[in-house]
Amino acid sequence: MATPSTAHSVTHGLDTPEAGRVALKFFFNLMEHWGCTAEEQRALLGSIGNTTFYKYKQLPNVRLPHDMLERISYLMGIHKALSIIFSNSRDRAYKWVSSPNTAAPFNGQTALKYMLVGRVMDIADVRRYLDGVRG
Repeated sequence: MATPSTAHSVTHGLDTPEAGRVALKFFFNLMEHWGCTAEEQRALLGSIGNTTFYKYKQLPNVRLPHDMLERISYLMGIHKALSIIFSNSRDRAYKWVSSPNTAAPFNGQTALKYMLVGRVMDIADVRRYLDGVRG
């Protein structure tokens, strides 16, 4: 069980400029594989402005807001789940988010479109869905 000091050090470790750079590097690499536009990427990061977006694309050492770290964390989980589900086809794993899906909660739309509503909860829903599929 984590003690308060252990929990604080874990949180502190994620709240560093270096952790922000690593998270952004992962995010932009994943977005390239998913084929997301700059507008879609900005929405997934929490509807950030153009100036901030292009600053982040330079992969600076920067403390990211908690909301953004949470979003990127869910995207990491989505990527991991898809990598496990489609372990025999990386291409399918990357294309899944852009493929129409009849399952709830997607109801015929793509997972990407579902996530682009912009709420953290929508990204978390996709993560939970994939965790359920994965078992």
